[in-house]
Amino acid sequence: MAIFSEPFFIRALIAGLGVALIAGPIGCFIVWRRMAYFGETLAHASLLGVGLGLLFGVDLTLGVIATTVAVAVALLALRSQRELATDTLLGILSHGALAAGIVVASLLTWVRFDLMSLLFGDILTVSASDILWVWLGGVAMMIGLAFLWRDLLALTVHEELATAEGVKAQRVEVGFVLLIAVLIAVAMKIVGILLITALLIIPAAAARRMVRSPEGMAVWASLLGMIAVVGGLVLSATFDSPSGPSIVLMAAALFVLTLALPKAT
Repeated sequence: MAIFSEPFFIRALIAGLGVALIAGPIGCFIVWRRMAYFGETLAHASLLGVGLGLLFGVDLTLGVIATTVAVAVALLALRSQRELATDTLLGILSHGALAAGIVVASLLTWVRFDLMSLLFGDILTVSASDILWVWLGGVAMMIGLAFLWRDLLALTVHEELATAEGVKAQRVEVGFVLLIAVLIAVAMKIVGILLITALLIIPAAAARRMVRSPEGMAVWASLLGMIAVVGGLVLSATFDSPSGPSIVLMAAALFVLTLALPKAT
């Protein structure tokens, strides 16, 4: 089909592959540490970042990063309180931030933007500057994750033992949260605010059945995410379906296929 050679399709492919590449290893830690709801809360908070960015006239990517980091730090600080369970607190902040973002966006009557593309993504409209954000941000995130990898893995396996051996748990957690925040900011236009967490979790969950080493799982999560991006874009171009949901649907199909494979030992 001629559409596959169109510049907008090629830009979408390059941007999507960049997001999938870094979402794989970060998603592995989200799966290992059972932080899916935490990631979803930050994704929902990103809409508030968009609204505040438009309100104050700052770059939307920077606005999303600042807002998600602020919400993440607040979550880490409130996690020590005993009155509410962590999942309850996450539910309150998740839906509260999403509602606040929608309200702020609706009040900006002088600004024109597509709320649906923010919520569900529109990868076919990415520009050269978006690709630059994705790949430069991806390189920075890869470097940051490589720096945190050993300590983050130690905390994931046994937090008390890692702390006793000198790992600065709070510093590592803040660094990891910053990586998630940056990823959400650069991936927002690819799959949308409501679907970002799916791209983080599903390829990592699929890869978990195929390998047992952490490094192997990270590599396979990236590969499966990239396959989902290519397949989702082809599905979107062929059937004129929404691009973001098509990518997530393809990732879910890959996960179902991995269920038929024998578990790695």
